[in-house]
Amino acid sequence: MRLAHLSIVARDADRLAEFYRKVFKCRDRRASQILSGEKVSRGNGLPNTEIYSIWLTLPGIEEMFLEIHQYRQIADRPLPRVNEPGYAHLSFEVEDIRAIRDDIIRAGGRDQGKITNLGTVDTPFLAVYMRDPEGNIIELEQI
Repeated sequence: MRLAHLSIVARDADRLAEFYRKVFKCRDRRASQILSGEKVSRGNGLPNTEIYSIWLTLPGIEEMFLEIHQYRQIADRPLPRVNEPGYAHLSFEVEDIRAIRDDIIRAGGRDQGKITNLGTVDTPFLAVYMRDPEGNIIELEQI
């Protein structure tokens, strides 16, 4: 058994995919597709489903990928909070946390927390929570 992919439902899949390509150097895994029909609807339990689907290869991982879906009919919800039960965030280990934080801001994301040293002065472990352009939580870690 292995984890196959992570999925984000987007309001604007193209914009969100471009954010992950630009900031985290994700690459297209396959051409984007429209998924629809009886089999798709039966599989996800939603009648008349039509999904615009983008698959991105995550940095440093070839097997698992990031799937970004934009449904024709979107059910709106408030932004996820850091302490809500359920899936919480994507985490990226980065070489320069401050540079990636700045890239996120320039690409339409925003701060959630502040860069914090969770380690020691001698062995720093920097971490921060950010949000992508659609409000999904991203954790950056610099070891």
